[in-house]
Amino acid sequence: MINYLTHDLIIHLIFFEIVVLIVILSNLLILHHSRKHRKINAFPLVSILVPVRDEEKNIERCVLSLLAQNYPNFEVVVLDDQSQDNTPVILNQLAQTQPLLRVLRGSPPKDNLSGKNWACDQLAQQAKGDIFFFTDADTIHQPQALLELITALSGEKADLLTGFPRQQILTLGEALLVPFFNWASISFLPLFIAYRIKLPGLSTAVGQVMIFKREAYQKIGGHAALGNIIIDDLTLTRRIKAAGLRWRVVNLTDLVSCRMYHGMTEAVEGFTKNLFAAFDFHMLPYIFSFFWLAILFCLPFVVLIFHGFGTIPAANTGNLLVCIGLSLLIWSIPYAEIKIPLGFAFLYPITVLANEVIAFRSLLFSLTGRLSWKGRPLERPKWKWF
Repeated sequence: MINYLTHDLIIHLIFFEIVVLIVILSNLLILHHSRKHRKINAFPLVSILVPVRDEEKNIERCVLSLLAQNYPNFEVVVLDDQSQDNTPVILNQLAQTQPLLRVLRGSPPKDNLSGKNWACDQLAQQAKGDIFFFTDADTIHQPQALLELITALSGEKADLLTGFPRQQILTLGEALLVPFFNWASISFLPLFIAYRIKLPGLSTAVGQVMIFKREAYQKIGGHAALGNIIIDDLTLTRRIKAAGLRWRVVNLTDLVSCRMYHGMTEAVEGFTKNLFAAFDFHMLPYIFSFFWLAILFCLPFVVLIFHGFGTIPAANTGNLLVCIGLSLLIWSIPYAEIKIPLGFAFLYPITVLANEVIAFRSLLFSLTGRLSWKGRPLERPKWKWF
């Protein structure tokens, strides 16, 4: 067994990493090709929809960036979801001078619909557009963003368009946690297969940019059909796939940026809420995935260290270095794509370990009903083995 773990398994990891690199490179080609379309001649009305709760630090900058779009036919609708800070004051001041902006006051939750899902449902009910563009209050949009995204939506003949914005990283804690989901999507989800197979689990989405054709959104029931589901973006994408509709992912780092969390504490809380939910609370796939990540990216370092002390003679230094070198490529290439400073790619073993800890915390908090977000307790989820 020791010989397998320190020699044969390393060779198997090398072959697996080569496959992952092929997936990464093919995904990058697809992501960039999806932006290469002729400019559109018709400009459907786009409703840019922003749910907001306690976002006084971000909301003005976000709204002003949306209002500055060089697209000729859009509205911006912001719903204040019972904020406890100065968010409503800021929004009302903006609305007095910005005719394209509508500010809604969120109603108390009804029935089993609450949180972001209820806020987005209220926005959708008030939207006038043929296109619904859901985005978050912590995003900043370049002036050409809307035109480029609607061009891609049209050129890709998509019912849903999403993608990976540029994540602004200002602390080490953010660097270890925030890029993880986007990195994992680029590395392990082969889009050339996912686009062709109806299996809902083979999909990805980023809630900071979710652009729906109105009829597609209504066909799947929109946010109103989600109840208290925590991960709205992934769930909506899975429902788009299940309905036989077309979804596409594009490169967005030049168009949209976001500082998702301010510091490690916020990041820990956010990913505690999201990680297990991203697996739809399927226990065994969740445990296996994080166990395999630890084997793939941490075991070669452990073997190399012990081999250096002469305690594992069966290990091969060349194979270990090849395995570690491939790991660096697997982290560096997606990080370059999503504009994460490449120096953080060299911290990938620490990144994996940090996310292993958050994965365990997410599992524990989910099973014990301790999940919450922005001061609101979340319903205890129902988990499944598979």
